[in-house]
Amino acid sequence: MFPGRMNPRMLKQMQKMMKDFGMDAEDLKAVKVTIELEDKILVFEKPKVQLMDMMGTKTYSITGKAKKIKKETEEKPEEKIKDEEVKLDITDEDIEMVMNQCNVSKEEAKKALEECNGDIAEAILKLSE
Repeated sequence: MFPGRMNPRMLKQMQKMMKDFGMDAEDLKAVKVTIELEDKILVFEKPKVQLMDMMGTKTYSITGKAKKIKKETEEKPEEKIKDEEVKLDITDEDIEMVMNQCNVSKEEAKKALEECNGDIAEAILKLSE
């Protein structure tokens, strides 16, 4: 739990003090820890990981030697998205609902739904104006 050699009596006192202050420490048996940064990746093989819980706030402490891996430059997600035309699926039930609510023809209801991107409530409000 604590680095270095410590007198068992001192260790017990220290643990009791930590408990009194609302602190708890636990060693985790981690095999590998990876931290991904903007420009590189840090990989800790066989690290010593300690979890400290201080009044509900958990803090992880990692000790060990990190391998630095240069991160490949990726395209930004915005660049990956291709502009594609999405076909709007307007069902007959949607058209009928707008027709009945606004007392309009099928063509008027369909046109309103297309202009409102299929939003029934918006189409009804638009035709009611």
